[in-house]
Formats: sequence, structure tokens, C-alpha cells
Amino acid sequence: MFEALARLALARRWLVIAVSACVLLLSGGVIVRGGALTSGDTVGTEAHAGRKLLDDELHLPGTSSFTVVFSSATLVADDPAFIEAMRSALAPLRGDPAVASVMAADDAPDMVAARLRSDDGHHALAVVSIRGDYRAAARIYPALRARIHAGPLQTVFTGYLAFRRDLDDTLERDLLIAEAVSLPLALLVLLLVFRTAVAATLPVFVGGLAVVSGIAGVMALSRAMDVAAYAINVASLIGLAVAIDYSLFIVSRYRDELARGLSYDAALVVAMNTAGRAVAFSGLAVGIGLSGLLFLRGSFLAPMGLAGAIVVLLAVAFALTFLPALLAVLGPRIHAGAMPFASRGPAAGGRWQRLALWVMKRPVVVLVPVLALLVSLAGPFAHLRLAVADVRVLPTSAEARRGWDLLARTFPDYAANRIYVVVQFPSEPVLDAPRAAALYDASQSIQKLPGVRAVESIVDLGPMFDRASTAVVATTPRADLTPELQFLRDATVGRTAVVLQVLTDASPASDASRDVVRAIRSRRDVADGRVLVTGQTADDLDVGSFIRERAPIAVAFVVSMTFLVLLVLLRSVLLPLKAVLMNLLSIGASFGALVWLFQDGHCAWLLRFEPGPIDPTLPVLLFCTLFGISMDYEVLMLTRMHEEYARAGDNTAAVAAGLEHTGRLITSAAAIMVSVFAAFALASVIAVKAMGVSLAIAVALDATLVRVLIVPATMRLMGDLNWWCPALLRRWLPAPRAH
Repeated sequence: MFEALARLALARRWLVIAVSACVLLLSGGVIVRGGALTSGDTVGTEAHAGRKLLDDELHLPGTSSFTVVFSSATLVADDPAFIEAMRSALAPLRGDPAVASVMAADDAPDMVAARLRSDDGHHALAVVSIRGDYRAAARIYPALRARIHAGPLQTVFTGYLAFRRDLDDTLERDLLIAEAVSLPLALLVLLLVFRTAVAATLPVFVGGLAVVSGIAGVMALSRAMDVAAYAINVASLIGLAVAIDYSLFIVSRYRDELARGLSYDAALVVAMNTAGRAVAFSGLAVGIGLSGLLFLRGSFLAPMGLAGAIVVLLAVAFALTFLPALLAVLGPRIHAGAMPFASRGPAAGGRWQRLALWVMKRPVVVLVPVLALLVSLAGPFAHLRLAVADVRVLPTSAEARRGWDLLARTFPDYAANRIYVVVQFPSEPVLDAPRAAALYDASQSIQKLPGVRAVESIVDLGPMFDRASTAVVATTPRADLTPELQFLRDATVGRTAVVLQVLTDASPASDASRDVVRAIRSRRDVADGRVLVTGQTADDLDVGSFIRERAPIAVAFVVSMTFLVLLVLLRSVLLPLKAVLMNLLSIGASFGALVWLFQDGHCAWLLRFEPGPIDPTLPVLLFCTLFGISMDYEVLMLTRMHEEYARAGDNTAAVAAGLEHTGRLITSAAAIMVSVFAAFALASVIAVKAMGVSLAIAVALDATLVRVLIVPATMRLMGDLNWWCPALLRRWLPAPRAH
């Protein structure tokens, strides 16, 4: 197969390049048309079901709403000029059929209006709810926002729609910055590796083609399923790194064969049969890792895994078609543009071989302290704390974040952590005397829970109302209620559901808030109603449980399938097992670094972020990504060692020669990946920053401590058992081709 691809590139080089150019143009068109990226919810959880019920039946601030804070340094919120400016600003929205409701201080009942004005008197709130789900609301949010002109007042927009809009804009800016930094760094490393300008630029071309077509693939995918905005950044991060690395492997082997005296055509065939084969298996390993995310169906991780697998597939495809076609066109020009520091490649018995032999003379002495170091680096992961990302993942300069900070300062009750207890009843009318009395009892019970400050609902009317009088008010026709009670009824009573808003001073991710949610969920019956608890704290608990239930299956799939792929590639039973264990070591160390840095806050001043709990989806996303990427170096190194062992039958010599041939290449490839991943440390969104830093740390550890020290030490200890495979299994496996 790989020889056939080489022959195709040699015979139809211009056709392959023309097809690649068409793919690039088509991808550009798809990107220009855009996609329908979503917020990345986890569906099927209790918190999601409760939030959907609230969005469908009530106009509480939710996924289809945004908040406007009106401010003035000179006017107070009850000044006629302030009120008129606010009313004029909101008038276009109140007449828009797409707007479900506008709750604002300028026309709310007096008791409610007082809560929508700040204590200092210079700020007032308006909460705008849009009809339809998040996707529909997100499409029209920019246009609605543009219609708000506050005249002498200053405005800042926050709330869910504003947060997601700012998040999308920030992610797009982060991506541009990361690529602007990572591409020059990767090119610099390639110049140091190849020492000629032409050879160095080829992987960058392939990487750019893979990223552009990969982003187009994600955009196309988003029209068929819910794809989170994060997917663009993750796909670009992975696609650029692996595409450049795969191209580096092939070009390096091609030049090695030229140095051995082969013709340009023959060198390309050998490079494709060896490095090309390793690239295909490496891409398969990365694809398997990312496809593990498909087991988390119901979360945004499943489409993200599919998007990542598409990008990797494209990177492999271009490395095996477009790149050899370019090499065929260039011919002798592959050596053009020699750098001033050009030198000959490493001689036999070079430093990598000497290092491998040094390690293999004292394998236990090397292995024990390195293993101890990696295990200790993984230690902080033991106190991992998970919480779903909120507006605080944005930098403090983002408008939605500034708005949230302003709310926290000037409207502490509004910004307080709210736990929503949604009681859904099976029939209408939703409130009768028994149901109202049961709701009153439930509210009184909730108010007695530790950490609960207050409960707001149609059955929480103050100390003057007891159980009986509350039931009377709750069942009174709306037209007979006071304006304040009408407002409260509209905000908390839907067609089939009633909501109790539980306020707590504890932060959403705190144990105190989680204990409140668990206590409420322990009492599921309110008359004949079904209790659903939602809100940020409930979402934290549910998403964490969702991940913990499904992650073991994903991990088992990734590990077992990777083992089988390596078994076929290496025709060995022990080497794939060792490779899996080595991967777990480097991944564990990176997880420890993730917690130590981003949860515990070490070096926060350097990386410029606000420490806090880790998003529940990040560890499983990192695992599935890292497990495949780490196999790049394992596959490259072990396939070369396998070649040497098949040629000479000497395990020690094969390990030393394999490391000599691949050591410099692996460190160079790792340097490229680290530069690409570390560039994402410049991201403003904490989740992207954390992923970039964790990937960079894992790759750096993998390419140094693991591949250069642990692999030679363990292979020396196992000796010829490295290459053992049962005779029956060996007959079923394809035989490697000699070169």
C-alpha cells in the first residue's frame, strides 16, 4: 500500500498537488460559510433536564437570556433621566416578537424594581429572555444587542448569551495568536533539524493544509450535530502538531535514504514503506485515542472526538499523498537553501547510541529514580477537584466577565449562587391547595438546611404567611393578585412546573453547596410532583458523575485498541504492553502538573490565570488526546528498533541503533509539538491554556524521560522477550517488509 502511494506520487505528482489545492480552496469556502457551533452542554443529566424545563416554561435567566447592567456616574437609578434613558434603550426589544420577556427596573413593580437597582443607586439591571433554544437565541443575540442604545448611560452585557459570545470571540483570537506564535517556532526547529530551507518548509505546508481542511471538517460536522466552540481550538492544536510531526518523520527518512546513496525515486519508496507506515499507524493510534471520546455520547466530548479524529485522518492523508508528491516534484531541490550552520548528520556510534548503551549497562539504576520521579509528579492528581466552567474562564478584560464582576459587587443577591428546585406536576392546573401546601413544606425544609440563606418562590411570601394563607395566595387567580405577586407568579410558576430558587452564600463549586444539592435530591416527592434540581452546582455534580460513569469504558477501549494496533505493527506481545504502561506514566505526570498549576495556583502569576477547580471534561479529553499522541514517538522508535533487530537479531544492538537513528528525530518532533502546544498557553480561556500546557508537559516528559531513559532500560531488562510472539499469533500477523 505505502509503496503504491509512493508510485502514485511519482507518476501523478501534479495531479495529487492539484487535488490538494482543490481541497484547500473548498475548505476555505466551507470556513467562510461558517458553522453552527454550540455551547457544549451535557444532555441526559438531571441538571440539564431541569434547565430545559425552566427554559421552556419560565423566563428566568438561562441559556437563552442575557443581562444588561446600566450605569451612570452622575445619575441615580430612580432619576427620571436615568429611567427614561433605560426605557428608551429597551423599547426596541420589548416590541420584538423574538423576545419572550424583558425584566427591568424601569417598569417592574416597586418591590421588584428596588431589587433591580444597586444599593449605591448608580446601577440598574435588565434581563432579556429570547424565545427558543440556545442556538436560536445565539443567532439573534448580536442583532438584539446592537439595538440597545443607552444614551447618557453606560452599558455592560453579561449573562449566558453574552458569556458564550465573548467565549467564542476569545477562542478565535486565542487560536490566531497561538498559530502566529507556533508556526514560526516550528519552522525554526525544522531549520535546525534539516538545515535547509526547502526541507524545513515542507512540514509547515502540510501542517497548514491539515489545519485549514480540519477546521472546514469541523464546521461541516457542526451542521449535522452539536459541536462545541472549543472543538476548533482543539482540532487546530492537534492537527497542526501531528501534521508537522508526520511530515518530519517522512522527510527525515527520505533524506537519510538519499544520504545512503539511493536515487530520489528509490529513497521516496523506502521512506514511504518505513516512515510512511509508521505515520499511518501513529495516526491510527491518535485516532483511536480520540475516538474514545465517542463513549461519552451526550456530552460535547463525543463530537469533539469525532472532529479531532477527522483532523488527524486529514493530517495522515496529506502526509502520505501531498507530501510525497511535493518531494517528487522537488527532486534535488530538497537540498536547496542550505543554512550557514549546516553540517553532516550524526556519525555511527553517535551520542544517542552512547546514551542508550550507557542506560542499558545500568538499567535498574536508571529506571528506579526516573519511575519515582514520574510517580511523584503525578501525586497532586490525587486531590483533583472538578467543577464545570463558567464565566470566570474568561479573562477579566472580557465584557461578560466584567459584567459578572460588576454584578457580584453591586448586586450580590442577584449574583449569588442559586440552586433551582424544579417541581414538575403531571396535570394542570399546576397549583391547587394540596400542591401549594406540599411546596410550602418543601421550602420550609430546604430553608433549614445548613448554608441556605433564603428560598424565593410563590410559596415564600414572608413570615406573615403561614402554610394555609400561602396556599390561598398560590391558588388565587393571577388577575386578583397584586402586581408584585403577579410578577413573582410569572417568574416561578409555569404551565406544569414550579421553581424554588435556593440562595446560598457558598460558592457553586464548594462542598457546602454540593451538600445542599444532595440533601434536596434525597427528598424526591412533593405531592404528586417530580423534583429536578438544576443550577451550576447541580451541573457540577451531574457532569462529574457522567464523566466518571463513562470514562472507564473510554479508557479501556483506547488502551485495548492501541495494544492491538501495536501488536500488529511490532509482532510482539510485551512491547505493546510496555508502551501502554509508559504512556500512563507520562499522562499521570501531566495530570499531576495540571492540578498543581491550574487548581492549586502555582505559577498563576506567570501563566496569568485565576486558579480553581478543573473542568470535568478536561482530564478525559487530555487522556484520549495524549494517549494517541504519545504513541507517535513509541511507534517511530520501536519500528526502527524492530528493523534493526530483524536485521541483526541482537536486542541490545537493535535498541542502541534504533535510538541513534530516531533520538534526534524524536527530540526534534517533541520540540515542535511542545512549541505548538505551549503557544496555546498564551490563550486567555483557562481551559485552552490548561490543555496546551498539560500537553506540552506530557510530550516533553515522554520524549525525554520515558523514550530516552525508561524505554532502553526496560528493553534491556526484557532482552529478547521484547520480540516474543506466540507462533500461532505470528502466523496470523502480517510479516514486516525488509528494506
